[in-house]
Amino acid sequence: MIKHLLKLGFRQFGVRYNYDPSYMLQVADSSARAGFGLSILPIYAQYSGPKAARDVWAGAMIASTRDGDCGPCVQLVVDIAVEQGVPADQIVLCLQGKPVAAGDVGLGFRFSQAVISDSPDLDGLRDEIEQRYGPSAVTAASFAASSGRIYPVLKRGLGYGQICSRVTLAHETIEVGHLS
Repeated sequence: MIKHLLKLGFRQFGVRYNYDPSYMLQVADSSARAGFGLSILPIYAQYSGPKAARDVWAGAMIASTRDGDCGPCVQLVVDIAVEQGVPADQIVLCLQGKPVAAGDVGLGFRFSQAVISDSPDLDGLRDEIEQRYGPSAVTAASFAASSGRIYPVLKRGLGYGQICSRVTLAHETIEVGHLS
């Protein structure tokens, strides 16, 4: 019964976001406990901090997911960000490899890249986010930087990973720039 409910929830999620939940269904089939763990992961991943810093969180989530190199996951994160009102033009700039010009979305994107690569820029980006939005915004961006990679990595491990090359945003196809 638990597996059935988990799978029902995963399918509904897939329909809502036009997303293939096959790997989620496989996880639930393999173990109800694993399926439950996957179902509660969004509690961690979707902590976005203060409303004023939503765009920073979204940028960090997009960069982290993009780092995982999974096209459908990047599309999903972009769709969720747009649904939450994140500026599409800033998302496009990040996806094209121009995060410096992408406002708060770019700030989060650069923060996430710095976290992942342990860049010397990390302290300055963290300080900027904290000064502008407070410590809970840094926490949210850190959660995003760490959690966005989970799904692409999990999908690759299960044999469902795909390379990210294009994302559709506002009925336009965006070629995703390579991250350096």
